[in-house]
Amino acid sequence: MSFYRWDGEDLILDCHLQPKASKDEFAGLHGDRLKIRLTAPPVEGKANAHLLAFLAKAFGVAKSQVSLESGELNRHKRLRIRAPRMLPAIPGLQCA
Repeated sequence: MSFYRWDGEDLILDCHLQPKASKDEFAGLHGDRLKIRLTAPPVEGKANAHLLAFLAKAFGVAKSQVSLESGELNRHKRLRIRAPRMLPAIPGLQCA
């Protein structure tokens, strides 16, 4: 199983989030999920908001085009990125 799939023009990502890291970055795979390290703490939705902004910038879209589909209170998250304009350098990630 892959950490991503395409749903038409939308990219669905399965992620493992590590909050309170030293920097924001894609950190390879964690099992069958993409590991993402974020500097934001996991309180009051701050990590989720930071994650959406981080992904929007990485994929060249507006924050409104990134949505959390599942895992709001969990480290394992599924996200939808509507029509990404660019793909960051993540090993294995390819266009549809």
